[in-house]
Amino acid sequence: MLDGTLRLVGDIGGTNARFGLARIGAGAPAIYRVAHLAVGDFSTARAGIAHYLASLPAGDQPVDAVLAVAGPVVAGVADLTNAQGWHLNEAALASELGLATVKLINDFAALSLSVPLLGAADLRPIGSDQLIDAGKTVSLIGPGTGTGVGARLVDGAAAVILVCEGGHIGFAPVDAVEREVLRVLSGKFGRVSVERILAGQGLVNLHQALAEIDGREIPEVVPNDVTDGALAGDARALATLNRFFGILGTVAGDLALVHGASGVLLAGGILPRVFDLLEASDFRARFEDKGRMSKLVRAVPTNLLVAKDVALLGATSGM
Repeated sequence: MLDGTLRLVGDIGGTNARFGLARIGAGAPAIYRVAHLAVGDFSTARAGIAHYLASLPAGDQPVDAVLAVAGPVVAGVADLTNAQGWHLNEAALASELGLATVKLINDFAALSLSVPLLGAADLRPIGSDQLIDAGKTVSLIGPGTGTGVGARLVDGAAAVILVCEGGHIGFAPVDAVEREVLRVLSGKFGRVSVERILAGQGLVNLHQALAEIDGREIPEVVPNDVTDGALAGDARALATLNRFFGILGTVAGDLALVHGASGVLLAGGILPRVFDLLEASDFRARFEDKGRMSKLVRAVPTNLLVAKDVALLGATSGM
């Protein structure tokens, strides 16, 4: 057993749940015994967490927990936006799992908490060689199973973590094609949020909408079909992914304006494996295309987070 109080830290998304142990009060944060579980393999959050705890040696049982979850946390209770049945309640989990306390935080709040702990090796610049400055305000957006948004707001020496559900803001098209995408998706969903496009299922929605606009047969695909096809050079898949990147650039630039950010950090499970295509796309041009504010946004660096399990690191300070 390592020295220091042990804390269970978790990052629970719509597809995967990641757990680890953190040493608290013993120097710099350190995470060990990391395990990844498929959310779909467990009917409840309690079952998934209990499975992880049962895998630990007797001497490595945590005393408390901070769990980052992909959804809003209200009065110590959370339901995952993109995973049915995963209901989490701080008091109930603490009692059922034998922990002193359980704290639930938003997953992008955990990522925002990790920003000062990141190094150059954890980041890949997009559009220039400039890295984000963790000492200034940083916006975060991440397309994965859903669309996460957060920010670390810095005013002088004080930093505040912004907790929000920014992935559910409305989609704003910028050209004729995207106006048609909005028309098609409005017919399917009614209100069209950013998450209806900038997420795994959103990539499918976009691919099918573009097919409908072109008068083609609507393809039955999963997200990996689109990304794998684009990586293999399939023209239609690549067109979908490039449109996805462009919309991401527009939204990320909007967040930079909203938050007054000096840097924007991209996260989520989709982007790292298609980084070369992202870098070659018009993501950055769309990011900077802000009319009278273009000069301001042009000075804001955009980086991709490539380090793994970073939300677990942020969760160490989330109590």
